[in-house]
Amino acid sequence: MDPLVYGVPAAGLVALIFAFVKSSSVNKADAGTEEMKTIAGRIADGARAFLVAEYKVLAYFVVAVAILLAVANSSGDNQSPIIAVAFVLGAVFSAAAGWFGMMVATKANVRTTAAARTSMPDALKVAFDGGTVMGMTVVGLALIGVSGLFIVFSGMDWGMSKVLNVIAGFSMGASSIALFARVGGGIYTKAADVGADLVGKVEAGLPEDSPYNPAVIADNVGDNVGDVAGMGADLFESYAGAIIGTMVLGLGFTAVQGEVGLGPVILPLMIAAGGIICSIIGTFFVSAKEGA
Repeated sequence: MDPLVYGVPAAGLVALIFAFVKSSSVNKADAGTEEMKTIAGRIADGARAFLVAEYKVLAYFVVAVAILLAVANSSGDNQSPIIAVAFVLGAVFSAAAGWFGMMVATKANVRTTAAARTSMPDALKVAFDGGTVMGMTVVGLALIGVSGLFIVFSGMDWGMSKVLNVIAGFSMGASSIALFARVGGGIYTKAADVGADLVGKVEAGLPEDSPYNPAVIADNVGDNVGDVAGMGADLFESYAGAIIGTMVLGLGFTAVQGEVGLGPVILPLMIAAGGIICSIIGTFFVSAKEGA
């Protein structure tokens, strides 16, 4: 095993630490007036309630599919029932990425609004910090999951084909959560949006997004669970799947070229780790001048 591989999960950990730092920065920002805090609190409570209900249902699905995967992969040279563990980890990490990103977003939303009353650069900073938490959580968890499984399975005296076959379960678990989180959240937010417009604007004559329209709270809850939590799970699935898919291509390259080592297989992990460091550096160059 190339010692450089152990730096990959370390880069993922750095991403999570940076996400925690940015989350703390968002929490310290002014949340605005009492009315703003009240409305934001209701939106946050609704978003949490939706995700908890959704994840409870998905837990049964994940367990059922994990059992089926374990049974289906219990025999074969390049198969192992341990793929069920990778599947469950992928689902849990994907759900976690969406959850943490949404929790920070519900805090960053109102704080961005509060900052925008006096300073556009301050508002950009809060908004960008909130988005950075989501981005770093997604890539950090994905890289720790994929590289961690690769390191563990590579030490089990398996062939590389078997290692990558089992790791593919991680991507499948992430995809299953992304599917339901994106579609479920999307259906909810669109239904709430249309309901708020029909009842509030058409029937009651209330302006767009009026806090006196209860359906507006549901609309904003839907925006968070669909466009933040759902998108987070979706991005997690795409990121992890792209890395694993490219590792498989690397294995195919080694088979065609003969014995050339594991370099092509671990290259995607190394590129992703370097990307995290470059992205963290890039966040320090995002700014705006007043009146821009």
